Amino acid sequence: MENDVIELLDILYGMITEAYRVPLGNDRCIIEREKAIEIINEIKANLPSSLAESKRLVAARDEFIGNAKKEAEALRKSAEEKARSLVEEQEIVRVARARSAEMISSAEAKSKELRRVASEYVDDLMKKAEFSLNESLKSIKSAHTAFSSTNTSVKPVQQQQPQRRPQPQQQEQAAKQIKPEMINPKERS
Repeated sequence: MENDVIELLDILYGMITEAYRVPLGNDRCIIEREKAIEIINEIKANLPSSLAESKRLVAARDEFIGNAKKEAEALRKSAEEKARSLVEEQEIVRVARARSAEMISSAEAKSKELRRVASEYVDDLMKKAEFSLNESLKSIKSAHTAFSSTNTSVKPVQQQQPQRRPQPQQQEQAAKQIKPEMINPKERS
């Protein structure tokens, strides 16, 4: 799921980096609009599943903590029952109380440790999911910005007056102004 989003972003990135440059358009290029929109829509479709996975992890953590609390309560009740059954004799009562307190303390320590470990685990997973979502969102915003700037750079064709043919001196000056990076890389080879 996460790899799908990253793979789609890589495809979109490759599509933009390999696109033909617009002559005299600085860092502008031409890409297939429909294909780019299709990739962005696929990315959007995959993001909710990442969020659902995060919610599932939080629910699993809550269930894990709930089970730990039930186990601790069961251990506490068990210790109390054992203590009541040993009320007959003083020594037995003293031993039972000590064991009961020890079991309660142990159960509470286990419960506390289980909660801490579960919280750290879920926190780590949520941080990873948040990082992944932020990176995906940054990439989408970057692609959208690049796509939008490409869209706004295209100007409608206006009827122009027929131009006179440039004189040979003007042609030479125009050729000197063209830089090698303005030429399509595929035309250079």
